Amino acid sequence: MHNIGYLLDDGFQILALSSQAVFEHANFASGEPFYRIANYSLAGGPVRTSLGMAMDTLAVRADSWADTWIVAGVNDPLAQPASPATLAFLRQAAPKARRLAAICTGTFVLAEAGLLDGKRATTHWALAGKLAERFPAIDVDANRIYIEQGNIWTSAGMTAGLDLALAMVEKDLGGEVARAVAHRLVMNQQRAGGQNQHSEMLALAPRSDRIQSALAYARQHLAQPLTVETLAEAAHLSPRQFSRLFREETGRTPAKAIEGLRLEAARLMLEQSRHSLEEIARETGFRDRRHMREVFIRGFGVSPLVLRKHARTS
Repeated sequence: MHNIGYLLDDGFQILALSSQAVFEHANFASGEPFYRIANYSLAGGPVRTSLGMAMDTLAVRADSWADTWIVAGVNDPLAQPASPATLAFLRQAAPKARRLAAICTGTFVLAEAGLLDGKRATTHWALAGKLAERFPAIDVDANRIYIEQGNIWTSAGMTAGLDLALAMVEKDLGGEVARAVAHRLVMNQQRAGGQNQHSEMLALAPRSDRIQSALAYARQHLAQPLTVETLAEAAHLSPRQFSRLFREETGRTPAKAIEGLRLEAARLMLEQSRHSLEEIARETGFRDRRHMREVFIRGFGVSPLVLRKHARTS
């Protein structure tokens, strides 16, 4: 039995509790109750969520113990820092626990406790700069959805807590169980920690169904030539109408947007696969390896080889 304790404070982000479903379904997928989950707070009793509803909790004591402690974040960690008692408890629990983890802005709590000094960590991209500014001893990486650094785990925005929990399941129970959990929870992919927090599709944020359909088509056919005429046909618009509407809704030309999608897909393949650079260039629609390198340096400031080496080292 692996005990998981969620440490909650008033105003904690309610979405943090969604990660508990990963451990719940891991019990189903493994065929045994491997995980036991409990919610804790300093005083115990009802704790207010970010939506204002109450969540019952157990009180932490000097002898409270869990294999894994997970700290839930709050909406504004700068306005609501952790209490000295919370920090003292985490410092005491850290050497005894197998893992200590933070979801989203929970990273600020571990930072205030001094548990991240000299380590890599991540948090929500909107607050990563503040984390780095307040805690210069931490190597803050805002481009990762979760980071495992020894027995300390941190995650980015709230849905990244699901990815963090799934990675823990894979470490504890193996890849087959983790994939079964992802399938049960209808997670469309099992994201590795090195995946970037930002999605090119989200950054483009088209409003109309027609432009969304064209981008979805492009994403599924990156290996093919994607001309304005081809995308306009997918959107059921004339090329002239499509180009004008696309620019109005995304702020980019179709060519620049497709380049961004290709970069994102190629980066993901570099980080998560063993395909050669030639194969990756072909699969993501670049003319050749040299063309992909040129676009990578323009977009990321580093070559594909350097990015792959950094991902494997991380």
